[in-house]
Amino acid sequence: MTDTPATKPLRVLFCGAVLQNFFDLPAAEIGKVWAATGEMLKGIRDLPGVTVLGTLDDDETMVGTSPNGWPWTFYILADVPDRATAVAACNLFRTIEVGEYRLWKYMRVEARIGRELVIPA
Repeated sequence: MTDTPATKPLRVLFCGAVLQNFFDLPAAEIGKVWAATGEMLKGIRDLPGVTVLGTLDDDETMVGTSPNGWPWTFYILADVPDRATAVAACNLFRTIEVGEYRLWKYMRVEARIGRELVIPA
């Protein structure tokens, strides 16, 4: 069965940035944020219909925050079945708890939604 325009998955680039609040944490608190980050990553991967195509982490060559939206700290490229699924992935930043806060205190996300760019044969 081939995809029709109505069933073709969306190509989404989730762009994530680590915020200054993370860098301000005492060393003993950082592990909680990493655990929540792992939960978020697995949460995106495990959403129904999501296929993660690739990831990229800039953390070794970019030190500090991503204050202006570019460059981002990490990227997840995925096919998702619909816009609602992309929204649900972004919502993980709002709902995953890190102590008394949510993950969005320490990271932000932007989802760029488009379609696959097909390279001619």
